[in-house]
Amino acid sequence: MGQKEKEYRAMTLKKNKYLAVAFCLGALSVVSVASWAQVVPAEKADEARVDRLLKQMTLEEKMNLIRGGLEDPSVYQGQAGYLPGVPRLHVPSLRMADGPPGLLTRVVGQAQTATMGVAATFSTKDAEANGAEIGREARSLGIDVVLQPFVNIDRDITFARAYNTFGEDPMLSGRMGAAEIRGEQAQGVMSQVKHYVGYDSNSYNIFIDQQTLHEVYAAPFVDAIGAGVSSVMCSYNRINGPFACGNSDTLKTILKDEMGFKGFVTSDWGGVHSVLFINEGLDMEMPGAAEADSPFKAFINNYFVTAPPDTTPVKPLDPDALAGILGGSIPEEPQVSSMDMDAFPRDSDKTSMREALKNGTVTEATITAAARRVLYEIDRFGYLDGKQKHTVTAQDVEANAAVIRKTAEDAAVLLKNEHALPLGNDDLQSLAMIGPGAGQIAAIGTFGERSPGLTERQIGPLEALKKGAPTANVTYAVDDDMTGVPVPAALLSHDGKPGLLRTEGSGRNKVDAQLDFTHSNGKSLPASGTVTWKGTLTVPSAGEYWLYLQVLGARGRLMIDGKRVGQTGAAKGTVHGDVQYATQDNGFPTVDGLDNVRRALQLTAGPHSITVMASSDTSNKPEQIRLNWMTPELRESNHRAAIDAAKKAHTAVVFVWTRGKPDFALPGEQDKLVDEVAAVNPNTIVVMNVSQPVAMPWLGKVKGVLQMWWTGDEGGWATADVLLGKVSPAGRLPFTWAKQLTDYAANDPAHLERSAKGVDGKTTYSEGVDVGYRWFDKEKIEPLFPFGFGLSYTTFEYSDLKVAKASDNGLDVSVRVKNTGSVAGDEVPQVYLDAPEQQPQGIQFAPKTLAAFDRVTLAPGESKDVVMHVAPRALEYWSVAEKKWVRSEARRVRVGSSSRDLKLTAEK
Repeated sequence: MGQKEKEYRAMTLKKNKYLAVAFCLGALSVVSVASWAQVVPAEKADEARVDRLLKQMTLEEKMNLIRGGLEDPSVYQGQAGYLPGVPRLHVPSLRMADGPPGLLTRVVGQAQTATMGVAATFSTKDAEANGAEIGREARSLGIDVVLQPFVNIDRDITFARAYNTFGEDPMLSGRMGAAEIRGEQAQGVMSQVKHYVGYDSNSYNIFIDQQTLHEVYAAPFVDAIGAGVSSVMCSYNRINGPFACGNSDTLKTILKDEMGFKGFVTSDWGGVHSVLFINEGLDMEMPGAAEADSPFKAFINNYFVTAPPDTTPVKPLDPDALAGILGGSIPEEPQVSSMDMDAFPRDSDKTSMREALKNGTVTEATITAAARRVLYEIDRFGYLDGKQKHTVTAQDVEANAAVIRKTAEDAAVLLKNEHALPLGNDDLQSLAMIGPGAGQIAAIGTFGERSPGLTERQIGPLEALKKGAPTANVTYAVDDDMTGVPVPAALLSHDGKPGLLRTEGSGRNKVDAQLDFTHSNGKSLPASGTVTWKGTLTVPSAGEYWLYLQVLGARGRLMIDGKRVGQTGAAKGTVHGDVQYATQDNGFPTVDGLDNVRRALQLTAGPHSITVMASSDTSNKPEQIRLNWMTPELRESNHRAAIDAAKKAHTAVVFVWTRGKPDFALPGEQDKLVDEVAAVNPNTIVVMNVSQPVAMPWLGKVKGVLQMWWTGDEGGWATADVLLGKVSPAGRLPFTWAKQLTDYAANDPAHLERSAKGVDGKTTYSEGVDVGYRWFDKEKIEPLFPFGFGLSYTTFEYSDLKVAKASDNGLDVSVRVKNTGSVAGDEVPQVYLDAPEQQPQGIQFAPKTLAAFDRVTLAPGESKDVVMHVAPRALEYWSVAEKKWVRSEARRVRVGSSSRDLKLTAEK
């Protein structure tokens, strides 16, 4: 046994109390899961009651069950959508809030571990616990429908939203999504699974053959329906010709007929392009209405309109304003010139519901059928009997935090470990922690449609590690300082005089030496104000300056030399309550919890005009605003300090991060940082906060790599626990980590039709069922790390594989797993099915497919017989000719710890 192993074992033995507490928490979670199962909504609604109510409704009242509206501003919670309901008949309204993960409203919610991190746990218990946490949060925030889970397939890692999926495998995605739905709906809120279907590319024109569509892309939705999901969101893209929200084949034939879905189908926001979509299987249009001053009003047409046409002029779409809302490029990322507004499908047919009813292309019977589906779910969830909740009450922060922390721990994937982890005594007596992700936690990665997080709870790994190892000697070097320093007063002037000229909304003027008004210096400004600062910034020498506009409680805009440089993401008239969140515009908030609009500018020496504007959001909180920067000299000094800290330390831990851009690479000079640290310190460890694969050119130069994903609010504690060995990592990759981007099927230059650009405007999934690891197997491509891969601080042995026919005509696969190491840990056995030896003509089979998995905890020396169930569907294929599922021939069963480490084989 090596010295590190001895230290780890000794440290583990000292943690009896800690482990006892963890065991108790685990037992409590089991009890909680059981209690969730007892309150899951009824499988069926009272259909007679539903029909009685429908008969009493006017046409307009039925319309208010199938189109979004505007909520009373006095109670509006800034949620994504609102359904008016029918007050006359006591049919309640519905509030719908964005995710995943978590919820986005005007009240800040806790940040959960990223969806991909949840997938990496390979634990349906963790997924269900996350669902329950989201459901509890929804109840606290007065939300009825949570717009999640996101069960599309991580087919193309360059897809802008692929990071928010459960990975590349349809079985894993379906199982995890279904578990999350069970947890959410057990709290009395509806889940809306999304995005149906083929929303796995930046392309809006997708073509998928029927076998692949059924077996891969629609498959997770089958699991969602099996979990009793209330509703399905159809996607923006076209699928095999028609738009997904107006596609009779996917909505009527597959979803409602073949899958037997009884709930309602909601459009993604702006996903309706014809009123006739209601004839093809769509039930509800969202958002249905927009505020007059919303930037989206000119962008989205609403079709389910029965009122006379509104002739009020609509303000033209401002691409710069929309780009600001969606977030710009920070200095480390590739600079994007502008948004391609033509990429989003635009409308030519403006026929409204009012006109369609008049000309007979839509009938009231069709409207009634759609309204019935919505009312069915409202009754099923008990909302007709007052079981919904629209008041905003305190969130159960501690209970939610426990779930987030455990998930972040369970998601940790150890990718490389040359006796580097866990940290031993020698490491802790001389440790350098480097990078902004050491001092702060990469809680959410990128903002998007998710909970923004409670910054006051976001303890970084540095502080958490010091608390977990109080005697450790730790040096911290930020390298890339994202908070920066205030622009010096000596460089700011107006009309030849010192300071910037402040003009308030009342017309009052004042001179400020610096722009620095925050809680941290006791100078925050009153709420609900409008303030403009103008003057001159005198740059001491030419170079690239990073300017940081830092704001909270307000919206902000920065202009240099008359040009807009950047603006905060909160904009008046959009959803989410027009509230500025601290995590909105950068990978990290400032160290004192402000939003951070960071931009890189090449500036010449001398004077430059500067304008900073602040206007209140709707939070009614004091306005904080600060103008910071990082000069070229400061950035270089910080980088030298980081390398020096690494050189002097016994062990260096470098934290790297991404918000998702550039594709398959770390942003900025992080690769260079790792290279330079590894060159001066042979004991270099890298902690990664990424949600998709990236190139790792330095992999051979470092001793350890730990993938922590975007951890959520409690990730600092989780990261420290794994580094210190209080938790043995057992997460598994939910995707294949390739050596190069072109190894993926969607990015293979020999098959341009698969790319987002496609051929002749069409993106064809010509790889068929061979998505993810299946493609790598078929093409015999060696990945950097295979699907399902993850190391541990202990070791495991597999034996006694048994396969038996199950009562449902599936398979029960039993394997004995033994912990052969010296510490407790989890193992994730995985079951794969080989393609049948005899294959029907015209049917595609992947070389092997994931069919079952489990996660089991084992003490040192302990063995368990793990039984994993292979569902009958895993043994079937979709016959295009017969239009039905057909049982395949006998399949070889393999069991192991990843898709490329299959230890045992059985014939069945």
